[in-house]
Amino acid sequence: MERPAARTATDLLLAYAAGSLSPVDVVRDVAEVVASREPTLNAFHVHDLDAAHEEAEASERRWRDGIPQGPLDGIPATVKENLGRAGVPMPLGNAGVTPVVPVRSCPVVERLEEAGAILLGSTVMPDWGMLSSGVSSLHGITRSPWDESLTTGGSSSGAGAAAAAGYGPLHVGTDIGGSIRLPGTWLGLTTLKPSAGRVPLDVPYLGRVAGPITRSADDAALLLSVISRPDARDWTSLPPEVLPSTPDVLDPVGLRVGLHLDAGCGLPVDPDVRTAVEEAAAVFADAGAVVTPLEPFLRQSWLEDLDQFWRVRSLVDLDALPAAAQERVLPFIRRWAEGARKVDGVDVLRDYTSIMAIQQATVAATERYDLVLSPVAPMPAFPAEWPMPWGDGDAAMPHIGFTAPYNLSGQPAGTTNCGFTADGRTIGVQVSGRRFDDVGVLAALAWFEAHRSEAMLPRWPIRS
Repeated sequence: MERPAARTATDLLLAYAAGSLSPVDVVRDVAEVVASREPTLNAFHVHDLDAAHEEAEASERRWRDGIPQGPLDGIPATVKENLGRAGVPMPLGNAGVTPVVPVRSCPVVERLEEAGAILLGSTVMPDWGMLSSGVSSLHGITRSPWDESLTTGGSSSGAGAAAAAGYGPLHVGTDIGGSIRLPGTWLGLTTLKPSAGRVPLDVPYLGRVAGPITRSADDAALLLSVISRPDARDWTSLPPEVLPSTPDVLDPVGLRVGLHLDAGCGLPVDPDVRTAVEEAAAVFADAGAVVTPLEPFLRQSWLEDLDQFWRVRSLVDLDALPAAAQERVLPFIRRWAEGARKVDGVDVLRDYTSIMAIQQATVAATERYDLVLSPVAPMPAFPAEWPMPWGDGDAAMPHIGFTAPYNLSGQPAGTTNCGFTADGRTIGVQVSGRRFDDVGVLAALAWFEAHRSEAMLPRWPIRS
């Protein structure tokens, strides 16, 4: 039988209800995994397993008395460090920042606590979340549980490492251009970047969302059903909607599926990645879906303008720091932000126009499909020490041509594992849907997980 740390949240809840397993057993086992792996994985910003054990004892009593607190009672979970928790400093992965200490937890954390989840701690991120790796000036390097020489992806680096290593089943990351889904592909995980406004935030921003990082679509649906509950602090929220806690059943017959293998910009797709995504599409086609090619719809200039817009944003943050503090920011981020030093207001408005063009092009290109399948990133996982997939050089985000469009259009997009490179690195397929159809994307992820071949299944590196 699987060790408790390796079991899904949906499985744990059944075991709690049957009395065959206790939250105390689970937290104790997770603590053993953390003690063994955290010194090298470096997933946590802060954690308190003693407090988690006390919460597990209280949860055990509630389950024994037949009065669980909520749909996640006794389930271990983590949140990314930029999701505020009352009294917990938020350095945003950056050694130059004086951390804000929230007096109130953010909506995601409050929903988890209300549902009875046991928050183990807050997971790390790179400086300001502007890297697609686990390299941080404050935290050092976060490493893949699959192979500690490899990246986790980012910026939800700690959340991804925690999910793949077995630090409990439920983890919440954030995503502004791929930061949930990139750890998804490079760690074999099931993730969802929800529709814009689906999960309330206390600091909403263009393209930014919070969403599930898990090891199954069932768990992603369960987690989304909790964290999507309304909160008045997010003025960009969608109207309240009760989402199902389990994925809907998908009938693939006649489903219109676009196969998107060329973003039209950025780096070329690695042959192993392309083959794995084509094989994932064949699983849908063999079951009766109508799979047709989706032509490139982005322009290189748009991607470069988006990169420049983000550089200006980070330059504003950099300039707000004292000179001595600026020196503590990761050199890569300092150089990248300084690249916008001569950008003027007219340039920024042109960048914003390109962002609007990406939004329009993404919706127009994908609306005739029920789902679109694509790579998550053009390449498999890279060395953990590299800040970006190409190393330390300057480039205009050439790896997010498949992910960023859905942040800007607001469409839901998730990942699950669909294969491996010849040397064993995980490869995820991105499944995106129409605007607001988070339920449909989760149904597709769950269906694919149930029908993919044995060769596509991740064998989780959860060990003591």
